[in-house]
Amino acid sequence: MKIALIQMNVEEDKEKNVASAARKIGEASKQGADIVVLPEMFCCPYENESFKANAEPEGGPVWQAMSASAKENGVYLLAGSIPESEEGRIYNTCFIFDRSGAQIAKHRKMHLFDIDVEGGQRFFESDTFTPGDRITVFDTEFCKIGVCVCFDMRFPELSRIMALEGASIILVPAAFNMTTGPAHWETMFRQRAVDNQLFTVGVAPARNEEGPYVSYGNSIAVSPWGDILYRAGHREEAAVLDIDLNLVKKIRSQLPLLSARRTDLYEVRRK
Repeated sequence: MKIALIQMNVEEDKEKNVASAARKIGEASKQGADIVVLPEMFCCPYENESFKANAEPEGGPVWQAMSASAKENGVYLLAGSIPESEEGRIYNTCFIFDRSGAQIAKHRKMHLFDIDVEGGQRFFESDTFTPGDRITVFDTEFCKIGVCVCFDMRFPELSRIMALEGASIILVPAAFNMTTGPAHWETMFRQRAVDNQLFTVGVAPARNEEGPYVSYGNSIAVSPWGDILYRAGHREEAAVLDIDLNLVKKIRSQLPLLSARRTDLYEVRRK
């Protein structure tokens, strides 16, 4: 299968961002992409006021544009994430569409990014967002695929459950910043891939030094052995990667981590 990673610029104009995403989805399709992945908050700047101003319900204008792009180009589309409004609440939501443009899944970010690093980044998603409460794994003709949104990927329990539910790939729209990105971005994606013996793919917005939130960029794809298959820089760029799913089965048979787990012993002992 082929996966397209779209590291795109994100501006204040939502319609312009959506049009840019649609154009890049078309370009990826022409290169043979089966699945296209957009960044977290691809439709608006990453800041709480912008989340509120650009929130829309499932089935709204951005949803419709992404559904149409998936159908027009005959691709699966992991539509980054957008601020989704529902009954007075706002979620950081990734909508997933199949080749016909039908929504086949959605993932609401479960772990909200509330961070206050001394001398570094301070940001609280919980000022705006409500956390999701469902783990997301969806089927394709190729394999099962798990979905995280950014901060979700830091929690190893979540990735392990996806692996145990049959996922061969975890796709992650994300927007690490210039504090957390250099420190943990590559390490995290490689470790989740090695621990669970699957492919991990992270797609971030391009870096805008003048924006309210500066993305680290560096969209990445890692093999089940922990090899980096692709890593972007910080500017706008896109890549279409060949993914050999046979590698998942091969590595799991050679190094039986999942089957060798001692679930009879894994518990917190209380005194």
